[in-house]
Amino acid sequence: MSSSPLETPEGAARLAESLLPPLGNRWLHTQAVAKRAEGAAQAVTADDRDLLVAAAWLHDIGYAQELRQTGFHPLDGARYLQSLGASRRLVCLVAHHSGAVYEAEQRGLTDELAVYDREDSPLLDALIFADMTTGPAGQSFDFDDRIDEILVRYEPGSEVHTAISTARPYLGGAVRRTLARLEGQPK
Repeated sequence: MSSSPLETPEGAARLAESLLPPLGNRWLHTQAVAKRAEGAAQAVTADDRDLLVAAAWLHDIGYAQELRQTGFHPLDGARYLQSLGASRRLVCLVAHHSGAVYEAEQRGLTDELAVYDREDSPLLDALIFADMTTGPAGQSFDFDDRIDEILVRYEPGSEVHTAISTARPYLGGAVRRTLARLEGQPK
């Protein structure tokens, strides 16, 4: 049972829709990540499926201009969700989506991110899968094409380029584990 409407796909979608549409492609990306998470839900336990989709809806809310504090969207999004009384687990999933620790290192925000626990679980893997197989305008990508797209979009030496390059093996592992879990499910 969810402790807050934010842990439901519907509640999370409403919050995302209240913040992200002005960001154009970011909103298209978020909608597609949520849809991808719905399709990957069989990779997690039944109890975690709504939380996966909710986290997918909320993973990029930290990009909303009104939420920017540090300029690091996983941290800004997590802090905002915490201020709304979201569950610790949802807050931590948003804080650590898609290898955020690697970019936090580049930005000098490791200590700030460390207050949020990273769960190494099928749930975080599936959230990474949904994000790392969805392009910036909602396109469906395989993992390597998505990583290559990010590396082209961000200048070599930038925080994001360096972080994604370093995180690639970690992110690829999460994607492979999710695909393996999905392949093991009854059709």
